Amino acid sequence: MSEKITKKIGFIGCGNMGSAILKGIVESGSVEKEQIYVYDVSAAAQEAMRDFGVRVMVNNEEVCKAADIVFLAVKPQYMQDTLASTKKALDDKCVISIAAGLSSKRIREMIDAKPRVLRTMPNTPAMVLSGAFALCSDCDLTDEEKETAQTLLAPLGVVEWVPEHLIDSVCGVSGSGPAYVAMFIEAMADGGVREGLPRATAYKLAAQTVMGTAKMYLESGMHPGAMKDMVTSPAGTTIEGCYALEKGGMRAAVMDAVHVGAEKSRELGRH
Repeated sequence: MSEKITKKIGFIGCGNMGSAILKGIVESGSVEKEQIYVYDVSAAAQEAMRDFGVRVMVNNEEVCKAADIVFLAVKPQYMQDTLASTKKALDDKCVISIAAGLSSKRIREMIDAKPRVLRTMPNTPAMVLSGAFALCSDCDLTDEEKETAQTLLAPLGVVEWVPEHLIDSVCGVSGSGPAYVAMFIEAMADGGVREGLPRATAYKLAAQTVMGTAKMYLESGMHPGAMKDMVTSPAGTTIEGCYALEKGGMRAAVMDAVHVGAEKSRELGRH
């Protein structure tokens, strides 16, 4: 059971990521459903939130008036219009943004009020309480608000505080990373199918291997290179596979993927 939070929590946007965070903090026990106020332009999302038992408001401004802490869970391209609709209601409030590419400074410029802003980068495994969250350490939140943000998000996965100038790098690693890991699982399973395994079995074995290896690292702190060495016997099957991956340029391709993802995040922040 997480530490109880007495503040009222607002959500502007309840898509996949917003609803995952919302449900996660409720399931952690840190916040009661009655403390949560939401609005989404989608009627289906509103209905889903009503069914879940939180308070659905008539518009964004009403969410901001009711809440002490407001999560901005809308796509970057809709942020300007969304924040314009909040009018003065975010004055002296704590705002937590999960929008990629939008700096704290830009978010403040979009708001006709003076809130305190925390920029974050979550990822989709938060939907199963195994996310990776990066929070900007050089924000203007009070110490109490920082502690509350940590308490809210910690039950959803790993929370790391980083300077805002590194948040685009985080986007390239953990923000986009679930897609790369999913591609790796799919490729592993395809290899298994090629060798005769049933599709469902290949997927299950590949996914469990990825999850188990990640858990092994997180719990042991063992260097990934040492974990690899544990499996690669001299003249064995694994070293042949490692050679094939190196020959195919796997490491360079992954590093390039992280780089272009970070660059795209920086580009979004410039527009």
